[in-house]
Amino acid sequence: MGLIGILIGLGLLVFFAFRGWSVLLLAPAAALIAAAFAGEPLLAHWTQTFMGSAAQFLAQFFPIFLLGALFGKLMEDSGSVAAISGFMTKKLGAKRAILAVVLAGAIVTYGGVSLFVAFFVLAPMARALFHDAGIPLRLMPAAIVLGTSTFTMSALPGTPAIQNAIPMPFFGTTPFAAPGLGIIASAIMLGFGLWWLRRAENAARRADESGGAPVADVDTAVDNERVRELATTAREFDPAEIHRGHRSEALPPIALAALPLIVVVSFNFLMSMFVLPRLNAAFLAEPRWGETSLSAVGGVWAVVVALFTAIVTLVFINRQRLPALRESVDAGANASVLPAFSVASLVGFGAVVAALPAFAIVRDWVLSIGGGPLVSLAVATNILSALTGSASGGLTIALDALGPTYMTLAAQHGIDPALLHRVAVIGSGTLDSLPHNGAVVSLLAVCGTTHRESYFDIVMVAIVGAIIALAAVIVLGSTFGTF
Repeated sequence: MGLIGILIGLGLLVFFAFRGWSVLLLAPAAALIAAAFAGEPLLAHWTQTFMGSAAQFLAQFFPIFLLGALFGKLMEDSGSVAAISGFMTKKLGAKRAILAVVLAGAIVTYGGVSLFVAFFVLAPMARALFHDAGIPLRLMPAAIVLGTSTFTMSALPGTPAIQNAIPMPFFGTTPFAAPGLGIIASAIMLGFGLWWLRRAENAARRADESGGAPVADVDTAVDNERVRELATTAREFDPAEIHRGHRSEALPPIALAALPLIVVVSFNFLMSMFVLPRLNAAFLAEPRWGETSLSAVGGVWAVVVALFTAIVTLVFINRQRLPALRESVDAGANASVLPAFSVASLVGFGAVVAALPAFAIVRDWVLSIGGGPLVSLAVATNILSALTGSASGGLTIALDALGPTYMTLAAQHGIDPALLHRVAVIGSGTLDSLPHNGAVVSLLAVCGTTHRESYFDIVMVAIVGAIIALAAVIVLGSTFGTF
């Protein structure tokens, strides 16, 4: 009965979440259903297990949600994201429209701009480019996904994406875990995705497919409550805050627009590789600091310092382009709250499930998967991210339940925790892009296309390419170790 309860709770969570119900209510309800089938105390699981795990997630990662959303909003309102997109458009032009969209998305998201900020800026740019180039607008979502939601989210070393931060407390790693393997995986995702999109473009031209089609207004997507509920479980920005604040009409020069992104990457690297390793953090073992260690918090510290420094830099160089600074700051801060609590609720659901006796069956099945710990870790993160429609939620659930077990297995098999980190993050960013994923639904709404028109190409660039890259990382890591 316990396993049946887990399956029913998970099924109801997925079913109603896809229909736009709030995860803040669905997650505890689904957790209590699973606990009821197991005959476990309901209130204790809600207030102790569920809320304890959700609170721990917020304590670890809310600073990244907060500063990431704030940075994205200030980059948008200062005109920096639009300036970078315009620069790529001018340099590459309509003849290389797909490449321009992909690279613009990759630059801004790797530099720390929130996914949905990138969506709402890139979609109008892609619409104009694709129309001028005669490329079907149904390929817009796949091009934007490739640049914003694949290698810059899960593979490129040092990415400030929340998915890359989640394994750090579990494995004691940094944002630059397994950099060589991450670069190889990024090259595979980017190369495969561009090849597929070029192939799709050529096929459309041979079929004389028109480049024009009705496109939804961005405001319509922002105001869609179903889109909002789904979006906030997928990434760290609440779309409802997009149009709050005041966007600058005067765009900064490209050098100033790109400078905050450079600051994020460079300070992340300096903190991870030079500053924190030299820090005497023995005081963290004291009870007043939670009896933790630098390896458990250092990765988050590096990302937080990088984002904070970039925000200060951005405000300093763009002060005249931020006439409503307080409103922009408020909107950015508010944009972080619902996504953080939504993902924390998914994590709480996972904690209750992991605490049930029947979960031992699931754990034993996962660990019995052939191919070794790397393969079973990849399968676990894939499945949970697919079911929840959230890479961050699925990844945290998997590591909360199985992280210590994989660290033990890694020690037994001589596996570097950095390799576990990279496999887990890439694994979470594959099947999370199923049709109910919030980022997918939101992007289709922004672009004005449907699943029937655009989803197959999203599958190819976001799922197939990522799975190929994941397989390559597992094979190379198993053969040569971490590099």
